[in-house]
Amino acid sequence: MSQVKAEAARRRTFAVISHPDAGKSTITEALALHAQVIGEAGAVHGKGGRKGVVSDWMAMEQQRGISITSAVLQFSYRDSVVNLLDTPGHADFSEDTYRVLTAVDCAVMLLDAAKGLEPQTLKLFEVCRHRRIPVVTFINKWDRPGMEALELMDEIESRIDIKPTPLTWPVGIAGDMHGVIDRRDGSMIHFERAPGGARAATEELVDAEEAKARYGEDYTQALEEIELLEASDATHDQKLFLNAVTTPVLFGAAVANIGVRQLLDVLIDHAPAPEPRPDTSGNPRPVEAPFSGFVFKIQANMNPAHRDQVAFVRVCSGRFERGMVVTHEPSGRPFTTKYAQSMFGSARDTIDEAFPGDVIGLVNATNLGMGDSLFVDKKVEFPALPSYAPEHFAQVRCDDTSKAKRFRRGIAQLDAEGVVQVLYSDARGDAAPVLAAVGPMQFEVASARLSGEFNVPVSVDNLPYSLARRTDAPGAQALRTAPGVEVFTRARDGAILAAFPNKWRLQTVKGNDPNLKLDPLLAEVTDE
Repeated sequence: MSQVKAEAARRRTFAVISHPDAGKSTITEALALHAQVIGEAGAVHGKGGRKGVVSDWMAMEQQRGISITSAVLQFSYRDSVVNLLDTPGHADFSEDTYRVLTAVDCAVMLLDAAKGLEPQTLKLFEVCRHRRIPVVTFINKWDRPGMEALELMDEIESRIDIKPTPLTWPVGIAGDMHGVIDRRDGSMIHFERAPGGARAATEELVDAEEAKARYGEDYTQALEEIELLEASDATHDQKLFLNAVTTPVLFGAAVANIGVRQLLDVLIDHAPAPEPRPDTSGNPRPVEAPFSGFVFKIQANMNPAHRDQVAFVRVCSGRFERGMVVTHEPSGRPFTTKYAQSMFGSARDTIDEAFPGDVIGLVNATNLGMGDSLFVDKKVEFPALPSYAPEHFAQVRCDDTSKAKRFRRGIAQLDAEGVVQVLYSDARGDAAPVLAAVGPMQFEVASARLSGEFNVPVSVDNLPYSLARRTDAPGAQALRTAPGVEVFTRARDGAILAAFPNKWRLQTVKGNDPNLKLDPLLAEVTDE
């Protein structure tokens, strides 16, 4: 028990989240660079002939320069073990991000210095608030023109009702950054960017007298702004941070590797270690209890040469040992963990043991589903992963009938991973399933993966529906003749769903028959 508690205390498990193009994958790679687990940063997706960011392993990600699926990077820094989860920023892939947030203890929120709080950022802050996940904020791209630092602090506090408590403060306006003052000890750090941003920026400690001589009014203004912060009680309080009431703030530029070491140190020094996780009854399972964990992500074909499937498991308690027999909670059956791996983007290594906070990959665990709990000894069931109401629907059809079997296998794989929800109807038949998604770009991903990974060319036709409601067998029977409404059965759980073109059509149908069962799909985060 003492070893498990000691190892858990060394773990830091966090996600990097933000609006698209704020620099998530870049800072993910910069953190790995500062931890000295990679020798050179790809920075802007392969600039200068270098490889693209290590967390963007999918071909479509590398081609488009965006993150489509979350990735896990595990590495050591100082005396800690870091489990870093890079997430998609685009709203179309937000469902993957929300699932990842169930598996972390802290989040790093990136804000673009020029844009401040953007729609997806606001939504993600709300998710973190709902889950009481402590958030560290990194103001990125301070090497480019942007908003004033105090203006950004005001925006954070007024728009999301969380108090920013800067730990570092910039010397020089956005676009003319000389360095930062560390508010914890008053020192100033000057940065010299490495050529091309491929390596960590050189840091120079500058004393107050030298800083005033070098930077004059910019340094004086930074000190005056720090006095304003202190007067408004914008000072870090660890308890308030852990309760998600305040957010520590740091300034830097991920693409230039400026301010990244400070961020990494703050995560090690202040981010929470794994704590007891509540089960479905609300009873916390101690970290020193026998092994338990849950599947929060499933991904196939990460390495085209292997063409295998990996179930990502967050370890919640106890010591995991490769080869141990665990119980699969939904089925009650034993499950052997012979093929267990640690992750670093698409690179994988066999892992012999893991502790609370770690993310492990169980290879070819095809009997596992998203949200499934695993345990040893005393039974535990962790809360189900959040499910989100689809807003876009499209029919997909195999263009080559000789590949129908492979097509069905690919559709089942995409459904298992949660890339899309797969729906079937009697009218369309098994050969023409309907894909339901939060965003339309998910259909592009599904089509590209069916073609690239399963060698199945498909046609995708958008359908005129924008919302769905859960119904029952009598409701389905009544709705089959309703104009503009289509009834489907969801593959993953057999739920009966009715799809509507808009809310007005839904209201009309409900008005005509108030006894119809039309329940909203469960969604932890909505725009309503």
